[in-house]
Amino acid sequence: MTAADHDTTATSSRTHATPSLDVAGLAYAYPDGHQALFGVDLRVARGERVALLGPNGAGKTTLVLHLNGILGGGLGTVRVAGLPVEKRNLAEIRRRVGIVFQDPDDQLFMPTVREDVAFGPAAAGLRGAELAACVDKALAQVGMAGYADRPPHHLSFGQRRRVAVATVLAMEPEILVLDEPSSNLDPASRRELADILRSLDVTVLMVTHDLPYALELCERSVVLSEGVITADGPTRDLLCDENLMRAHRLELPFGFDPRTARPNAVGA
Repeated sequence: MTAADHDTTATSSRTHATPSLDVAGLAYAYPDGHQALFGVDLRVARGERVALLGPNGAGKTTLVLHLNGILGGGLGTVRVAGLPVEKRNLAEIRRRVGIVFQDPDDQLFMPTVREDVAFGPAAAGLRGAELAACVDKALAQVGMAGYADRPPHHLSFGQRRRVAVATVLAMEPEILVLDEPSSNLDPASRRELADILRSLDVTVLMVTHDLPYALELCERSVVLSEGVITADGPTRDLLCDENLMRAHRLELPFGFDPRTARPNAVGA
């Protein structure tokens, strides 16, 4: 091996080891004085799917809004693929961190599905055949290729959510952040979305109160409560910890037993 080969291998190894997300000592207070986060530390490896659990008011949304620089000015650091989330990097950070909101209508505003999915890449400078291929790929990833010329408001809620995911995937993100992805979906739509999310080669951070969905999709979960991470481990272990669940107002659906739930059972 030459010196150049050795340098290339070392660089590749370092890049592979760089986490998709590295939050260190993140603390944040809103202008009214409300302290939402108290020194959060969180590392998410490339390709991991992690569920972010916690009661309302725990700080989950505040944390998510720091990941692409919507909020800032607190203490601590946030890095995405090694890149600090700060003003000079915001354009690249916002490409790398794709947030899918709970209500897809917050993201879909163009006359057709195709135009919605093309909006981000076009704003980033993509044109012509390259833009068309990008849109086609993103729609195919979510099973919506046949709906490109339909108005979004003519689609079902589940279909609109899948298009919202496609608008983010078109930017080829490093991290896909999903806010309550299973809410308002019927069982078939929940299962279809779960299949899509499992097929994607991206890091996933899923904010959810749907604990069976967290178990289905995320081997690891993090519990955020009162602005601090109080638990971090295998999802099944956390859901089986009755004291932990009770202390942080996390409740499983009646009859659901995480000890015996089968993998890939969402919507079954």
